[in-house]
Amino acid sequence: MLLGFDEICRKEVIDMVSGERLGFIDDIEIDTENGSVESLIIYGGARLFGLLGRAADTVISCADIRVIGDEVVLVERTESSAKSNSTKRSRNRVLSLLK
Repeated sequence: MLLGFDEICRKEVIDMVSGERLGFIDDIEIDTENGSVESLIIYGGARLFGLLGRAADTVISCADIRVIGDEVVLVERTESSAKSNSTKRSRNRVLSLLK
């Protein structure tokens, strides 16, 4: 099955293990050397209307994808991969500026 970027971004991602709705796909990570998709990225939600930045992004490896359906993508993540696959970077936050 071939999907365009706009088609994959309309699909909701659900974790099969916990039943958690992770969100909609916002971006993909591509290996430019061999032209393959490495992972799917779901951006973290805004905290306090964006004033306190965003929550950590969720990165889902293509190896964790089990089923791509018409409306959803089912993934099976272990607890260790769920914790290690966030892209939270240290950013300047409002609270750190007040110190």
